[in-house]
Amino acid sequence: MTLHDTEPGGTGRRKGAGGEAREALNNDRATLYLGDALAGMERFEDGSFDLAIADPPYGASTPSLWRLRPDHGLSGFGGGWKLAGHQWDMLSGVEGFQFTLTWLSGLGRLVRPEGSIWIHSTYHNSGLVNIACQILGLEIINEVAWYKRNSFPNLSARRLTASHETLIWAHTGGPNNRVYQFNYEEVKAASFAGDSLKSPGRQLRTVWDVPNNKGPDELLYGRHPTQKPLRLLSRMFMISGLRGGKFFTPFAGAGSEMVAAVRYGMHATGFELDPGYCEIARRRLADASLKK
Repeated sequence: MTLHDTEPGGTGRRKGAGGEAREALNNDRATLYLGDALAGMERFEDGSFDLAIADPPYGASTPSLWRLRPDHGLSGFGGGWKLAGHQWDMLSGVEGFQFTLTWLSGLGRLVRPEGSIWIHSTYHNSGLVNIACQILGLEIINEVAWYKRNSFPNLSARRLTASHETLIWAHTGGPNNRVYQFNYEEVKAASFAGDSLKSPGRQLRTVWDVPNNKGPDELLYGRHPTQKPLRLLSRMFMISGLRGGKFFTPFAGAGSEMVAAVRYGMHATGFELDPGYCEIARRRLADASLKK
């Protein structure tokens, strides 16, 4: 499969030069490509997948160096503090919107009308994602606030501490074809340890109390700076997954979405650009202890 070369780090951003992609892993549970998802998606037929999860760049990185107030009271945060500065995450508004339209349009074509799409976002890009869904005719089913009780403190003392991310759940059928997968009874009966907002027999709300901690098994082969915890991803699969179906992610990173898909019982396909992160994902997916 011939794909375009892109910026490193699991973003799907093009550098412009062409490059040969390769299969990093292909077994009965998952297919992982080292390459550009924007080009790779063109090789799949319409409606090839039952579910997709996208964890795109948020545009949250900055080259800034903050110098904290002497009285900030944060243990271990003296002097200058370098903020997240991932080159692949530095998107302008126009560039970010064009990029969002491109990959979301591809997902809208690949996911069948009975399936759905989940998108990770923050205040940096959630508005772009929402507008892009409306432009592309993807109906938003729910907007979920993922509350992170152990979020990183605000270092500048100039704004509130960001303590949530936004998850957008959408489907490709539009308002006239609302037949998307929703495992309502399973979700209603479920309980989640530590989430006081959900008890068995109660409907799941759109605010989720899910710590961002990762277990030792999730970090065994390395980590990605925006890696999501499996306890969060497994909830998304419980809601809209299809056991025995096909899952796709365009920004695989360290492979968490693909691991969650395999554990749920779906065949996972994903693309990752950075060789280091791709190797982490490959090792996780090849691990013999991964549940089928």
